[in-house]
Amino acid sequence: MEVIIQPCAAAAADLVARLLAARLRRTPALVLGLATGRTMEAVYARLIALHRDEQLDFSHCTTFNLDEYAGLAGDQPGSYRRYMQEHLFDHININTRRTHLPDGTAPDLAAECAAYEQRIEQSGGIDLQLLGIGASGHIGFNEPLSALMSRTREKALTPLTRAQNAFAFGGDPARTPARALTMGVGTILAAREIILLATGRAKAAIIAKAVEGPITAMISATALQLHPCCKVLVDADAATLLTETDYYRWIFDHEPEWAPFR
Repeated sequence: MEVIIQPCAAAAADLVARLLAARLRRTPALVLGLATGRTMEAVYARLIALHRDEQLDFSHCTTFNLDEYAGLAGDQPGSYRRYMQEHLFDHININTRRTHLPDGTAPDLAAECAAYEQRIEQSGGIDLQLLGIGASGHIGFNEPLSALMSRTREKALTPLTRAQNAFAFGGDPARTPARALTMGVGTILAAREIILLATGRAKAAIIAKAVEGPITAMISATALQLHPCCKVLVDADAATLLTETDYYRWIFDHEPEWAPFR
């Protein structure tokens, strides 16, 4: 795991976008794992700008999103399919047939989850997985006590998660779906590269636990410590409770792989 600290949220999101763009230019048929949420909006806005201004090409890539709410159709407000269309897909030259999200309205949700795993495998696996982190430390919707070897499945959402996501449902946690389909922790760890983005002081405590705390099923993001190629991108506010910030900054300033991005 590498931790990269940027001075502000905009700089952190910009670096994530530039990393994604670099991977896409190197491998046009990249298989991308995508995330949703307010933190990601700045990343997607930057990718749209790179497509518009620098002709960043998405026409050959394939995407798989982490999750979708159970019982919510893709065209409904609050759905992650609608989020992705509005914040990214409608603004770039991506083939929508290569954009995948779990179907929260499938008649057999267990079968849909198994089929989603199969679609990922048939695409050759995820090359680069983008992640955010929830207030409880979840990645995807892998709530506390999610098995670290879990695969795509249906999960009940905690009250904390529903409150955190209520902004998409008129600010009312009671209107936020109580269940979702999500990639498992094991599915996420199978990606060849992982980039987690977290910004803001409200994420400082959970980032410190995820990065420097013990690995535990209570905080699914701690499993990322096991991944051989995971990068955690944070702004200065989200880094305030980390204990090794001098070392993390030294790595970014001196490691050759980061030279093109400094």
